[in-house]
Amino acid sequence: MPNPRWERIGGPIRGLRLPFDAWEALRRENITTLDRLRAMADDIHRLPGIGSKTARLIREELARVTASKTAPD
Repeated sequence: MPNPRWERIGGPIRGLRLPFDAWEALRRENITTLDRLRAMADDIHRLPGIGSKTARLIREELARVTASKTAPD
């Protein structure tokens, strides 16, 4: 049975699809832009409410979005 807490949804940072709990943790830390998230990526696991699994998922999504923006047309 799927866990709705891990269903990926869109949020305020365009292109990222993260679980609701991840969005809430980012919101609490006022991380609402791609640039701010990139700046925090290495330390994202230290934020309250973000464990190692969520941190890995956030970094994977960040890499995916970054790669798609830099890919040649």
